[in-house]
Amino acid sequence: MEKIKNEVWKKDFGEFKEKTDQFYAGELDKASYKGFSGRFGSYAQKDGKASMLRLRMAGGRLTKDKMKFIADSIEKYKVNKVHFTTCQTIQLHNLRPEAIYGIMEGALDHDIVTMGGGGDFPRNVMVSPLSGVEKGEYFDVLPYAEAAGEYLMTFIPKKMMPRKLKVCFSNSPANRTHATFRDLGFVARPDGLFDVYSAGGLGNNPRFGVKVAEAVEPSKILYYICAMRETFIAYGNYEQRGKARTRYMQETLGEEGYKKAYLEKLDEVFASGENLDLDITAEEVKKQGDGSEVEDPRVIAQKQEGLYAVTYHPIGGCPAPEKLGEIYHVIQDMEDVEARVAPDETMYIINLTGSEAKKVLEATSDGARTLFETSVSCIGASICQVGIRDSQALLHKCVEAVREAGIKDGALPQIHISGCPSSCGTHQTGEIGFHGCVKVVDKVPHPAFTLHLNGCDLQGKERMGEKVGVLLEEDIPKFFVKLGKIVEDSGMDYKEWSQKYPDEIEKAAEEFIK
Repeated sequence: MEKIKNEVWKKDFGEFKEKTDQFYAGELDKASYKGFSGRFGSYAQKDGKASMLRLRMAGGRLTKDKMKFIADSIEKYKVNKVHFTTCQTIQLHNLRPEAIYGIMEGALDHDIVTMGGGGDFPRNVMVSPLSGVEKGEYFDVLPYAEAAGEYLMTFIPKKMMPRKLKVCFSNSPANRTHATFRDLGFVARPDGLFDVYSAGGLGNNPRFGVKVAEAVEPSKILYYICAMRETFIAYGNYEQRGKARTRYMQETLGEEGYKKAYLEKLDEVFASGENLDLDITAEEVKKQGDGSEVEDPRVIAQKQEGLYAVTYHPIGGCPAPEKLGEIYHVIQDMEDVEARVAPDETMYIINLTGSEAKKVLEATSDGARTLFETSVSCIGASICQVGIRDSQALLHKCVEAVREAGIKDGALPQIHISGCPSSCGTHQTGEIGFHGCVKVVDKVPHPAFTLHLNGCDLQGKERMGEKVGVLLEEDIPKFFVKLGKIVEDSGMDYKEWSQKYPDEIEKAAEEFIK
């Protein structure tokens, strides 16, 4: 990793700065700049007057050193918008060129990489956010994910890659990373081995992954990653950019044909003689509880006796910019404490004693108050170049309407909102999901969202949400108030109600569907 960071980054940084300066001087158009800058994890925002920067960290693992660097950078460059993403990265927004250059360069000294954060490159490796500390997990998958992340960085200088290659690891059937339907997923088993799924993905034409291997030794995972690359080089669609994703190989080859092709490439990788074996010993949490205890809806007891994790979910995954600094100052002297950014835009602060957890609870009291308020949203069309609708604004309107109506916690589920069909808000996995669109009513186009129902990401129960209709943006907060009241009146929570009355949610939406 160090060699890649120092050689590749330093070689190309001058060109990135040159192109960025040209863009902001008006000498390079937005499309041309996007095609170049994505490789560095940076894009111009919709208005073309500022940029975003994606800080990738395998598994969303945020050590105190990384947190301090990000907090210091936010303060130094007066960053006014921060976003936790569904790929477990942290995005900084509304940046001027001097901020982009300074943060990019400084990040490398803290093992934070921006290279490959966008464009047609391997993306951040995703991991179950409580891996290593979660009760009931099969085993700690984080060390293998971090090794995978380092290996994938070696792909970045090379050509012929699928777009947005996403590699994920899950530690249990909760499947928080959607490992069974991503480009390549390593799914932990009770026996300490992995099952491997490949060629899945969300967005347009979503696909569940094909199980290509069972009972894989964790030390062998890099061979499977290499085989993924080689399979795409041989069979991927390079002619149509919209189909340059691994899931489209299922269309051209069929499921069985794809599995056969993948396993042939895997055999070639093993036969090549290249040694990709890993020798990893997972780090055990040595910290012990001090006898202090804590109970709170936002506190989770870890598998390490006497230790706790605190959840913090800023609305829409967008904390106040100063919040990371505030959290850092609380935890800086706490032994072995770190944070993890989760795929649903939640932050977990882990390895806390009971008394430490109470301090963190106080520092993060500005976050979500209910399950509904932990809903997921992409950054939205006010910032994203390809966004159609402002998903963040919609979520805030829904939260405000539900609060004003006094809907009790549990009457509404966590929802997922994407500003367009690309599923950056993972709308296809939610019990209720939306993606942005336009609806023409009486020959007049209106801001709208397509409603998806009954998605599920649990391993063995995976289901993509079904499209049931289009709602005007202005009607969606009213829909949730109505739905919340219906569920409240039933005396059940949303999960119980939806299971007992599976057809009622569509009926509740009928008056709003256009």
